[in-house]
Amino acid sequence: MPINILLADDHLIVRGGIKSMLEKERSFHINGEANNGVEVLQLLEKGCKADIVLVDMNMPVMGGIELTERLKQDYPDIKVIILSALDTEKYVIKAFKSGAKGYLLKNINTAELIFAICHTYEFGQYICAELSGRFLNRLLTIPDPVTNENIENIEFSTLDVEILTLISEGFTNQEVADKLFTSKRTVENHRQQLIDKTGSRNTIALIRFAILNGVI
Repeated sequence: MPINILLADDHLIVRGGIKSMLEKERSFHINGEANNGVEVLQLLEKGCKADIVLVDMNMPVMGGIELTERLKQDYPDIKVIILSALDTEKYVIKAFKSGAKGYLLKNINTAELIFAICHTYEFGQYICAELSGRFLNRLLTIPDPVTNENIENIEFSTLDVEILTLISEGFTNQEVADKLFTSKRTVENHRQQLIDKTGSRNTIALIRFAILNGVI
């Protein structure tokens, strides 16, 4: 059974180039072409069969994101692959949140385009190699959380945790004291003791320490 594909791109040259690449693949069948999302919906309403819709992000009348949302609602079995020149994370996230199953840059080569369609059809999701490599490199540059190696030796009482939690939520010493039915002086003393035993420079550093080490 061939994979039935609909192409949607308002640039005829781009669409024609993609079509010529895909038509050479025996397992693909180009079932229709459209200039925008509205035309895609019209084709589907007329009975055009599609397993994959390969759609440009930016098109007149109805763009790729709006079309993806409509297809997710009205044709949930159809898998949408966004083909775009936009290569920033926010657009990739926006596409997948709208229901897209794939995201490809327009400079993708024929081999990866074919692989992406087959992979999305069989397994559900795909991001082109250029983007996935870039995202992975960014993840690898995120520094590890700074934690205290002697955290095991620091004990936190229930009151300590309650005070840390309330401080992290922005309550003042007096407000913390009121909530815990204790005195402001007690809260101030506890706060300073916590700063001292964790080796924190100030309250902000104390809260950061508590969050990074899972105390709160």
